Amino acid sequence: MVEKNFMNLALTLARRRKGLTHPNPTVGCVIVKDGEIVGIGNHEKAGLPHAEIVALNQAGERAKGATMYLTLEPCTHWGRTPPCTDAIIRAGIRKVYVAVTDPNPIIAGGGVKKLRSAGIEVEVGLLEKEARVVNEDFFRYITDSRPYVTLKLAQSADGKIATSTGDSKWITSERARRFAHRLRMKAGAVLIGVETALRDDPLLTVRNIPSAHNPLRVVLDPDLRIKPELKIIRDTSAPTVIFHGVRNRELEEVLAEKGAITVFLENFSLKNVLEELHRREVVHVLVEGGAYTVTQFLKENLWDRLVLFTSPKIIGEGRSIGDLGIDRVSSAMEMILRREITLGDERVFEYVPVMEKGGLRW
Repeated sequence: MVEKNFMNLALTLARRRKGLTHPNPTVGCVIVKDGEIVGIGNHEKAGLPHAEIVALNQAGERAKGATMYLTLEPCTHWGRTPPCTDAIIRAGIRKVYVAVTDPNPIIAGGGVKKLRSAGIEVEVGLLEKEARVVNEDFFRYITDSRPYVTLKLAQSADGKIATSTGDSKWITSERARRFAHRLRMKAGAVLIGVETALRDDPLLTVRNIPSAHNPLRVVLDPDLRIKPELKIIRDTSAPTVIFHGVRNRELEEVLAEKGAITVFLENFSLKNVLEELHRREVVHVLVEGGAYTVTQFLKENLWDRLVLFTSPKIIGEGRSIGDLGIDRVSSAMEMILRREITLGDERVFEYVPVMEKGGLRW
């Protein structure tokens, strides 16, 4: 089916910027006339022209009477840029294939309705499943008013994420760590617990790969034990937000002088942390540990994807994910293996939760 080929190209264009257009979704567009591609485009960054506009500008007069393939329903409102539906109508597009409608209540089918009202034929649902995966983080952000949460873990072949002393450098190879930096690049924020900050003193920036993007650095620190001399406080290449549940005016002032942002939560909880990050337009959070922090996200069902790096090493007695309150194998948390990647002798497994009736199945 030739229509699928054109939509696949649009999806490929969208994937190029996956995670880099937040808080906007990532979108790809292909315009075809008489079987020939006359325009292509993808959304590069919030504030820049949307994919439809890029493709229409490339097509020029050839857009009149052409067919457009869109990975996401076009917008109908003024935001950082004008409505795309108006541009599509003005260009004289004859037919539009939309892979999936936009869950944003500002749009939510309005784009399709407006195009049809203008006499444009619209078909919805071509490669919908693939299109949903491309924007799964944006969909979670919109529908649940919280960021999409990816948990990242590196473990030995016997399932240990650190030795009994807490040492975890390095379970995986440099090649695997470069892959992990790509995960950071596509996230709006990278999150750790204060124990990891104090023990490992990580920088939490994107390194070893070409990138102009550093995610927001987030530290969960209920008792405000962070040290001003840590790298994530001293380094200014990315902002740092520290969530805490107790007041220490003197330390808060010192941190503020160094450029760190402290957010006091009277009711400290992961749910409230995610709500605040959503308010700050963080669409996707990458949780990099440690064991306690990852365990809490799992226990509270506040996760959407688990990326597990497995190295061909044996540690023996060591640390792993903590107690989830599961005492029988039949009650274990179920996951679906969505993707497996081989990096030399190491493996990367991408899991998503099993869904049943709209929720996690335990």
